[in-house]
Amino acid sequence: MTKKVLVPIADDTEELEAVSIIDILRRAGALVTVASVHERLQVTASRGVKLVADKSIKSCLDETYDLIALPGGMPGAEHLRDSRELAAILKRQVEQDGLYAAICAAPVVVLQSHGLLEHRRATCHPNFVQQLKDSTAAESRVVVDGTCVTSRGPGTAIEFALKLVEILFGKQKAAEIAQAMVFAFIY
Repeated sequence: MTKKVLVPIADDTEELEAVSIIDILRRAGALVTVASVHERLQVTASRGVKLVADKSIKSCLDETYDLIALPGGMPGAEHLRDSRELAAILKRQVEQDGLYAAICAAPVVVLQSHGLLEHRRATCHPNFVQQLKDSTAAESRVVVDGTCVTSRGPGTAIEFALKLVEILFGKQKAAEIAQAMVFAFIY
């Protein structure tokens, strides 16, 4: 069965995180929808890379996803946080006990701002650790707490995306992708 994944992007999104999530989940066979939180589909990421979304976040409101995965970057994460449509989609995902994930600044700036880290252990970029309400897992590279997955930043993006593959498709699929990518990660 195909897994549907939503990856929202915005101006100043961290491109390494966004592309790692999108690429690795597509390698696993997920149907990944990249959605811009802006009216336009093309965004300029944090290092000037142009990313083109498949659709606008507004057109995703009535969709159901197996996973919503947020890249970080600043002020990209703030743009994600400020999207009313994305906030509604995320809150519905959590209410339906669906899988959601965020990396870098996004765990604090987006998830925590919308109350979606309540009673959850999480990690984030070191610049935001002091803002975490529960920082017991802050030094971990990737943290899974129930249906919430968080990670630290660009240097953990591949590991983060592989963990999402493992959760959605199993450990064997994650190991296959890691091996094909020559990623020195032990499964």
